[in-house]
Amino acid sequence: MITKHLFISELLEYNSLFLGRSLGRAQFRAPGEMVGKSWIFFFCIIQTISCLSEIRWCTISELEKKKCNAMKSYFTQAQIVPPLSCVDGNSSIVCTQLVKDNLADAVVVDGNLIYQAGKQYNLKPVVAEVYDQGMGTSYYAVAVVRKNSNITINSLKGTKSCHTGLQKTTGWNVPIGFLIDSGRMSAMVCDIQKGVASFFSRSCVPGADKALYPSLCELCKGDGAGQYMCLNNATELYQDYNGAFRCLVESGDVAFVKHSTVHDNTDGLNPDDWAKDLLSTDFQLLCRDGTRAPVSKWRECNLARVPARAVLVRPDVDASLIYKTLHEGQQKYNDFSPDFKMFDSSAYNGNNLIFRDATTELRLISNQTYQAWLGDEFLQAMNGIYCDPNKLPKSLRWCTLNSQEVWKCAAMAMAFKNQSLYPSIQCVSAENQEECMKMIQQKEVDAVTLDGGDIYTAGKMYELVPAAAESYSVNDSSNNYYAVAVVHKNPFDAFTIHELKGRKSCHTGYKRTAGWNIPIGILKKYGLIRPEGCNIAKAVGDFFSQSCVPGMKQKEFPSNLCQLCKGDIKGENKCENNTMEQYYDYNGAFRCLIEAGEVAFVKHTTVFENSDGHNIQDWAKDLKSSNFQLLCPNGARAEVTQYADCNWAQVPAHAVMVHPDTNKHVLFGLLDKAQEYYGREYSSEFKMFDSSRYNKPDLIFKDSTYKIVPVKEKKTYEEWLGRNYIDSLEGQQCSSSNALTSQNIALLLISNILLIKFSA
Repeated sequence: MITKHLFISELLEYNSLFLGRSLGRAQFRAPGEMVGKSWIFFFCIIQTISCLSEIRWCTISELEKKKCNAMKSYFTQAQIVPPLSCVDGNSSIVCTQLVKDNLADAVVVDGNLIYQAGKQYNLKPVVAEVYDQGMGTSYYAVAVVRKNSNITINSLKGTKSCHTGLQKTTGWNVPIGFLIDSGRMSAMVCDIQKGVASFFSRSCVPGADKALYPSLCELCKGDGAGQYMCLNNATELYQDYNGAFRCLVESGDVAFVKHSTVHDNTDGLNPDDWAKDLLSTDFQLLCRDGTRAPVSKWRECNLARVPARAVLVRPDVDASLIYKTLHEGQQKYNDFSPDFKMFDSSAYNGNNLIFRDATTELRLISNQTYQAWLGDEFLQAMNGIYCDPNKLPKSLRWCTLNSQEVWKCAAMAMAFKNQSLYPSIQCVSAENQEECMKMIQQKEVDAVTLDGGDIYTAGKMYELVPAAAESYSVNDSSNNYYAVAVVHKNPFDAFTIHELKGRKSCHTGYKRTAGWNIPIGILKKYGLIRPEGCNIAKAVGDFFSQSCVPGMKQKEFPSNLCQLCKGDIKGENKCENNTMEQYYDYNGAFRCLIEAGEVAFVKHTTVFENSDGHNIQDWAKDLKSSNFQLLCPNGARAEVTQYADCNWAQVPAHAVMVHPDTNKHVLFGLLDKAQEYYGREYSSEFKMFDSSRYNKPDLIFKDSTYKIVPVKEKKTYEEWLGRNYIDSLEGQQCSSSNALTSQNIALLLISNILLIKFSA
């Protein structure tokens, strides 16, 4: 078998012999002589790749085609093979489609299209432009502010922004994509311009829709005489890198430019009147983590590394063939060539034709996937900015768990429609949380709000991901809550965690976070309960005298774990894992404490939500929060206001879980916009975080929710829950292989008998 690692002379000799024999006539060539298509014919034989007898280069304009035809002619003169041909594409997007459809072979595009073509068509980058020896194949997108301002990346809302141009990589796609993907900015459906107009107070975004979003052009200067304002070309003085920086100097609060822009226009390097007295030390960079840095620290403090433009090809095209052709071309037709120059477009009355004029060389890309070439930070920005309106759902199907939740969901759908919020809401019923998970996995439903224990199941078993989350305090940026153990304040019976055995316990539900997973995990960790084998339920049943753990009405569980439960108003459906059980969930577990129990495992806000007049139901209307205390894991007691120091765990907030294919930015954009109308402080007609009119608490969202917040970088269930919380969940699990069940023992005995028999 012939491999592609043979010396070139051997390849050419074999090529000549093969062609001569196969065609029935002598076409022998000397070993060192390369003959166009015969070489390519042999190349295709020894490669498991697409055969290219020529490289069809896709051009995006008439000027580019003119330069392409010249490059083709000069490459032919230099006997560079395979030969080139030029294909009309009219635009970079069209060219990527032609390459995908095998109507062209190669095109040079920027990072934005590398992302789109890689994601949609599986095209791969194979050869990159290099712009200078210092930076190589990338530059950095940065956010610049004045040194004397107090702006950070977290306080950009309401500021005045300067951009290089609409859909420009450094001035628009990277910063806006980052702000959206990190949840600092939201945009409903795919209307990114509307989202930016709502986020910044005034802007200059050359090329923006001035009629629809006038604030995006308010800072623009035009040609200085009041003409050509906000055009995405050189007639707008605030366009491109230097223009956006000038906008910051004269009008704005922040400019999104590349790392070298400040250096190019300060310390006497730009003699223009607006720049000649500027000092680089008067400006700083905004870092992704909320800090700031000098403009010289752009490698450490930036929004993203922007990859250079690259040649895109189909997956089956061999990169070495493309690079070989271009490398031979750049060696002969570089800046010192008296004839054709690959990296100079002046002879064709254009700029950056085929390759950027600033290119110094072309370099083979080693890891030829679009993800590796773009890098994590650039990918994050593209995930935020890239939105195809044609792929958005017309409605968002929300999974509801009971009739009251259906009523609230229907009211939410109508309220959202009244404000023209999109996509519209549809309500779908399910028996329980796990049925919702299955339906989302099968794409029959789109979203459901779950607590930590269910998030774990949804992620691990059904591969769902978090898209938005609840936050329970105006000042709480962690989106967490505390799991606490609440007891009556009783000076005559001030028992502690070490004296819980034999008490009556109230839980939010089986496998629920604050009501089961955390307290049982802590009791097990402290050795207060000691399960035999895998039987945690039996150990809990032996530890507490009576309990209400909704969801444990099953034959294999001790009956006393449902003994305290109340059921519905008719006394039916006792211990069901839903709202038919009146002691279900946080408020239900607290009610259980009031009417029957001695300790309730809930979250830190539960006491406050049901006392001091905040719950007008008969069982709660006269309760005082000062009449309750918390049990601390260290054996002490504390007041209910001291939950930050006396809790059993800090727990991830509830999150809206979706299928990984769902556009999470669209969902968060909808909820974020909706809470402007129906959040805690805004509405009287419908309230997203108030379920009182539906006679059940915590419908769709927890009533204690202050606002819906983004999940930011926590894009998987593991990242959202955190390793410590997952460890506490998995610590309660045990595999049957680790337990000496009767089946295990029988198998062990049989294997020992066989071993003795055959060894005898």
